Amino acid sequence: MVDLDVLNPEQRAAAEQIRGPVLILAGAGTGKTKTLTHRIAHIIARGVAPGNVIAVTFTNKAAREMLERVNQLLPRARSENGEKPERPTLCTFHSLCVRILRQHIEKLGYKRNFVIYDESEQLSAVKKILSHISAKGEKTDPKAILSLLSRYKNGGERAAAFAEESVRAMAEHIRKRYESALRACNAVDFDDLILLTLRLFKEHPDALATCRAKYRYVMVDEYQDTNAAQFELVHSLTSEHRNLCVVGDDDQSIYGWRGAEVANLLDLEKHYPEVKVIKLEQNYRSTNTILSAANAVIKNNARRRPKQLWSRKGQGNKIRLAAFVDDEEEARVVVEEIEGDRLMYRIPWRDQAILFRTNQQSRALETALRKASVRYHLVGGQSFFDRREIRDFLAYLKLFINPHDDVSLLRIANVPARGLSDVTMERLLAASQERQCSVFSAMRHTDVQAQFLPKAREAIVAFITFAEQTRAPLASEETLSLAKWGERFLAETGYLDELRRSEKNPDTAENRVRNLKELVVTLDKGAAGLAPAERLQNFLEELTLDADRDEEKETAFDAVTLITMHSCKGLEYPRVHIVGLEDGLLPHSRSKVEGTMDEERRLFYVAITRAKEALTISHCGGRKKYGQLLPCHPSPFLKELPAELIEDVDEAAKRPVTVSAGKDMFAALRASLG
Repeated sequence: MVDLDVLNPEQRAAAEQIRGPVLILAGAGTGKTKTLTHRIAHIIARGVAPGNVIAVTFTNKAAREMLERVNQLLPRARSENGEKPERPTLCTFHSLCVRILRQHIEKLGYKRNFVIYDESEQLSAVKKILSHISAKGEKTDPKAILSLLSRYKNGGERAAAFAEESVRAMAEHIRKRYESALRACNAVDFDDLILLTLRLFKEHPDALATCRAKYRYVMVDEYQDTNAAQFELVHSLTSEHRNLCVVGDDDQSIYGWRGAEVANLLDLEKHYPEVKVIKLEQNYRSTNTILSAANAVIKNNARRRPKQLWSRKGQGNKIRLAAFVDDEEEARVVVEEIEGDRLMYRIPWRDQAILFRTNQQSRALETALRKASVRYHLVGGQSFFDRREIRDFLAYLKLFINPHDDVSLLRIANVPARGLSDVTMERLLAASQERQCSVFSAMRHTDVQAQFLPKAREAIVAFITFAEQTRAPLASEETLSLAKWGERFLAETGYLDELRRSEKNPDTAENRVRNLKELVVTLDKGAAGLAPAERLQNFLEELTLDADRDEEKETAFDAVTLITMHSCKGLEYPRVHIVGLEDGLLPHSRSKVEGTMDEERRLFYVAITRAKEALTISHCGGRKKYGQLLPCHPSPFLKELPAELIEDVDEAAKRPVTVSAGKDMFAALRASLG
């Protein structure tokens, strides 16, 4: 049996309530993952088959963490035939839908080997459509268009209403073309994964019945972040058996701009009147000073489920509130405090985080950190998988799995150069649109080839031969080392030589080559026992769905974390510096127009509750924008902080001795400590 004595009374009540709808209202730092994993293990210990249990969350990191914890709680015994025992399904919404669609998508007219476009590939598709319909000289932001297309798919018309009229009109104009472009390539995007699953359920009740029979106990983490489509998916699976457990906190709903609907949590009783609500309010992360400040701020939101966070960690230090002349002084003093903590109190850089509202605020902070030789990690910087050489190689792999993937083909058709110029590729793209087929299919048409001069025609035929010969081993059922196949491909195609030629800096070129070799050796880490093409498809699918794994590697070393408030949810740090608490930044200048002040306040609440031991909040009298120092005013949210919890250090921050004497002291400390 699972030991539930390790849970507090509220956590235990949530773990033991295994039938019917349950809402676990989990405040920040209240041990929701521990509660959820013990609930999963308890359900299985009560005799429910693991295959009938599923927990869905938003990131692969969270899903992996839950799976590891559940595995520790469940027996490790093997079945009589020596196989590992069945485990529950713990995955993201998108992974769940991929599982369902891989089994049933042929009912919707797709092939099972559909590819999943990431944001870069979606952007390429949008750019190509715009290039054919935009007037010459007309400028349209493809990222803004793509963002609106995503909002439309997720029922976010309200959020889309605040976009520029020209952008909204263009997005509406190309919606059908974008869908057709993806369909022609047997491709789907992230939004399609859920929408196609919903369509499958509506048009094919037998598929829905199969899924309902399999997933009889459904749990959803971070329920306040679900959008309309995700809510409908969950409701479709659970409306009959009613065994739904959702975990969430309306006070941490901060993603309304991307379609999240906090009403899904607030109005749960409308759809499940019999729901049992259990509150988790004991916080295991922060001091009571930090929690009292967070409670005082968030209570100003009118529509919320009341809760009062508390802790056994004592009162703790007061929150430090500092005012600075400008953002450069703010950055310099914050960095000096961080370095002072490291040198005087042995607090490592990794225990310190700087939180800000917008990415633009990082410039002054990065400059100050570099000047002080402080190592830092900017969350949201360029991912390993966003590097040019990695994207090129992945495009090749996607093409070998699905030759009709236009975005991948157009990316690498002439990389390295093989006589397929931009003009040639544009003509081939036009021919594919005219014939309503993929570019690869158009290349194979002899009448299309006949339209080109001999040199271009030879290049087209050579590319077809190259693609078919390279992908031929993947069709074999025999054992094939994908790593060796990848190494051979890179050598034979001349891509590595092309990298070395195209980079002026030899070190940069070798770094790119190393990046590729690092990736190639991981190709064989997929599921064993599958055909090469299936293993490669699984590899690509995991990369596309698991974009957060690279970020985990980046944060493994000792470094100060620079992170936006939107990105910090779910994280915690012993010492937190929240910078730029100014009207126009937090709350953002758009919030009054868009009616999102409550969400901005929730964002401040999330930022406060990241701190475990010490919290500093600062604002500036002026902030540089486009080279000009513009006046700033303190955020109105600062008035909501109880005065008895605040240590006002405005004057101390302005005293020159604090800064200049500090520099000399730091230099001496560095010398003495090595």
